[in-house]
Amino acid sequence: MFQRKLLSLLSQRAVEPRRFIQVLQGPRQVGKTTLVHQCVAQVGLPCHYATADEASPHDKTWLIQQWDLARIRAHESKEGAVLIIDEVQKIKDWSTTVKWLWDEDSKNKLALKVFLLGSSPWLVEKGIGESLAGRFELIPVPHWSLTEMKTAFGWGLDHFLYFGAYPGSAALTDDELRWKRYILDSLVETTLSRDILLMNRIDKPVLLRRLFQLGCEYSGQIVSYQKMVGQLQDVGNTTTLAYYLTLLSGAGLVSGIQKFSGQKIRQRGSSPKLQILNTALMSCHSGLTFEEAQRDRDFWGRLVESAVGAYLLNGIQGTSWEIFYWREGAREVDFVIRNGKKVIALEVKSGRKKESLPGMEVFTQNFKTHRQLLVGNQGIPLEEFLTAPLGQWVQ
Repeated sequence: MFQRKLLSLLSQRAVEPRRFIQVLQGPRQVGKTTLVHQCVAQVGLPCHYATADEASPHDKTWLIQQWDLARIRAHESKEGAVLIIDEVQKIKDWSTTVKWLWDEDSKNKLALKVFLLGSSPWLVEKGIGESLAGRFELIPVPHWSLTEMKTAFGWGLDHFLYFGAYPGSAALTDDELRWKRYILDSLVETTLSRDILLMNRIDKPVLLRRLFQLGCEYSGQIVSYQKMVGQLQDVGNTTTLAYYLTLLSGAGLVSGIQKFSGQKIRQRGSSPKLQILNTALMSCHSGLTFEEAQRDRDFWGRLVESAVGAYLLNGIQGTSWEIFYWREGAREVDFVIRNGKKVIALEVKSGRKKESLPGMEVFTQNFKTHRQLLVGNQGIPLEEFLTAPLGQWVQ
């Protein structure tokens, strides 16, 4: 889907009016850079690529230098050229500089197509919101789906559930120790150190790291902030934990799903359901091998539920849909999907023994539902659910 869209944007002829700056936003190692390069290669336009992903931050002078190189390419070509700036959020005052350069090129009718790539959504969105209003199109690029991993690497459902959806790690799964080191060292540590700790004010970095580990261990479970403080064994407050959880979610690691209540004030104050955004993170922290995980009924069941949660959270990116859970007393609905007044309740049958009881009947008595879905165990087969576009289930 993303490739077709980018190819369409790149193939617009130079004589057509300039459209927008294309901003691709998503976690590390989901293929943003590869995707744009493949599309540029197919179209055949001259291209200049530069990345700001270095320990020392770049400034606007560096950005202007890269832009001028792309301008030279555009002047030399009748069809125009492409400029790709990777990890743009790491450039100081990048959005103001981009606005000035883009407006100057628009005035001069220069056929330069600009793609900005970023892995820190809170910084990317802040920049485009402050300076680039009306000049950009935001394209979210989430973690890969089961369909994509199956097409690219021939993976089956079980392989996808355990090894997750990082395409760069696919070639390492025959050596599980090497695969885990790659996930933890090359992906997780780089994301934590470069995208979160380096780019944000973090007063308690050890607490943030422990919170990430807790999210991997308790994915799919509802955990109060007070319980988190006790588990983390750190003097912290719920406001700090909620902020850190937001940062981890933006980096594509761990999210906190809020309780559905029909009232946003109550939703924000609820205990979150911790949810990893890629099941590889959960497997790496489990201490279990692929074969051991398959034999562990409780862990495999939580892995299934987390895969469904990750599928939903990744699938709603760039849409107006929202994801919640619901629980009253001992009754629980695993996921509640909402778009405006349309509410869909979803229950996952994973085979593991849950502490809570199914709450679909009670939920529908309290809230008007557009649809009630069951995944697994005489419901929608898990593989069918994960391979279909989310729109098929929520339309």
